[in-house]
Amino acid sequence: MPAPHVSVFRHPGFTAFLVCRLAAVFAGQIQAVVVAWQVYDLTRQPLALAYVGLAQFIPMLLLLLPAGDLIDRFSRKPILAISWGVSASCSLALWWLAGHGHAGVAGINAVLVVFGCARAFSGPALQSLLPQIVPREQLAQAIAANSMLLRVASIGGPFLGGLLYGFGGAGLTYLVCLICFALGTALLIGAVPVRFAAPPSPAGGTIWQRFGAGIHFIRSRPIILGTISLDLFAVLLGGVVALLPIYAHEVLHAGPEGLGALRSAMAVGEVTAGFYLSLRPFNRHVGKTMFAAVAVFGVANLVFALSTAFWLSFGALAIAGAADMVSVYIRGALVQFSTPDEMRGRVNAVNMLFIGSSNELGEFRAGSAAAALGAVPAAVTGAICTLGVVAGWAALFKPLRTVDRFEEATPAVTR
Repeated sequence: MPAPHVSVFRHPGFTAFLVCRLAAVFAGQIQAVVVAWQVYDLTRQPLALAYVGLAQFIPMLLLLLPAGDLIDRFSRKPILAISWGVSASCSLALWWLAGHGHAGVAGINAVLVVFGCARAFSGPALQSLLPQIVPREQLAQAIAANSMLLRVASIGGPFLGGLLYGFGGAGLTYLVCLICFALGTALLIGAVPVRFAAPPSPAGGTIWQRFGAGIHFIRSRPIILGTISLDLFAVLLGGVVALLPIYAHEVLHAGPEGLGALRSAMAVGEVTAGFYLSLRPFNRHVGKTMFAAVAVFGVANLVFALSTAFWLSFGALAIAGAADMVSVYIRGALVQFSTPDEMRGRVNAVNMLFIGSSNELGEFRAGSAAAALGAVPAAVTGAICTLGVVAGWAALFKPLRTVDRFEEATPAVTR
């Protein structure tokens, strides 16, 4: 058993895992900013951005729970490799559609449906694979380091996406995404050893019974239920990422390069906070800290919603990103410490469903609200709703509010 002071980067499997995941996240970040800009540039309709989010959310909604059951019963590494391979195929299809102009918008949404299917498997597989690569006593440090380094890709990806779109259009940008997804898949297959893998769970009962066991486990753990549902409703109601193309076009007049910078602003804050947490991870008052972080996230989004200065908007998004990183660190550690390995696929699938709901369905909420109210009123209303969620969840989930150390979220014995 490694000593607590040993760096998690000493584990070759963890370093290789980070490299291949960085490539895939880089591709996803570039693709996200370019799809949003391209669709809005072609349609100039806020509701079109809502459909971009909805096209990715619906397949995740339908497939995440079956994916979680599959991940609990079979090897997770090949499932992840296949998912990234499908994502690479989606980038290839988007490259082909890039030359079709407005007529290609329906095709873009169709490809995003397939991309959402791939993410339904890759998301929980990634979360479930990490505890099989590093020992349990270094899991919290691995989560912090993993989150921080991934945000580096979140900074470079949107910036590069905006520059590539301005230089070579959507076609060149989607080719870069294809290369990154393919590289991540190849590195995963050849370079990531699984050192702490438990045998696959026996496939007892029907799929519905296994689903039911996973849902019952989450419902019986108020720390898990409160953690993932807090993220769901805070980001679903208060997220502003889907509105960034509108703000870049019509409020800040910043162009595609400015949109890339705005999408990277949250990542700047996330990397700064993640770097600090990877060096000095904390393990006291974690519940109260998480609620405070989500409240700061809501206030920062409110400042962004009302800002007309690019520097202030960038700064507000950076603060929101730093607060979100603190929340991600605590949320990820609490869920992983609370879940036994044989249940990780199903629990992480539900977690990813909630995250996907908050992101993709949140984009639909923001886009439709902007179409009905205007971008600024929609963003202001969402930020106020986030603060309301924080107050409500603090009252509803006392065990989450009062949890002090990660170890208090001990795994339950499952059948």
